[in-house]
Amino acid sequence: MNSQFSEAQLQEVKRLTSRYPEGRQKSALIPVLHLAQNTFGGWLSKEVMDYVAGLLSIKPIEVYEVASFYTMFNLQPVGKHLLEVCQTGPCMLNGSESIIDYIYEKLGIRPGETTADGLFTLKTVECLGACGYAPMLQLGEHYREHLTKEKIDALIESCKSNRANA
Repeated sequence: MNSQFSEAQLQEVKRLTSRYPEGRQKSALIPVLHLAQNTFGGWLSKEVMDYVAGLLSIKPIEVYEVASFYTMFNLQPVGKHLLEVCQTGPCMLNGSESIIDYIYEKLGIRPGETTADGLFTLKTVECLGACGYAPMLQLGEHYREHLTKEKIDALIESCKSNRANA
């Protein structure tokens, strides 16, 4: 896999780092990691994280620490549809554990696993900031709220027919 940004992406990195004082380019790490994840297949390999470290003139461990801390970054390949189920207090109290179990029943994957066809990955994440709509999950940029088995069935079918984010 090519692990280098295009010229336009390098200009974006330059724009992001220019927001911060000289010597503080590490402050742009999170947006640069988002750019890298979006560019290189939806996840951050060691090679990609090392590349980002070089661009920002920081140590690779500094990148690994941030990428492994935040659940928004994927450190292994993910399926076409990433189902990120909130597992914090309000969602757990409102049934997110049963939603995770139901997804396992439907797709045969546990958190951190991807279906054999590469279509779905299940991931548990920390608070997504929609406690009043629990249980919920994020699929791409979209929240799915007040989840039920029926809503999960419809979401899975929608993903399979490629209408999930329409």
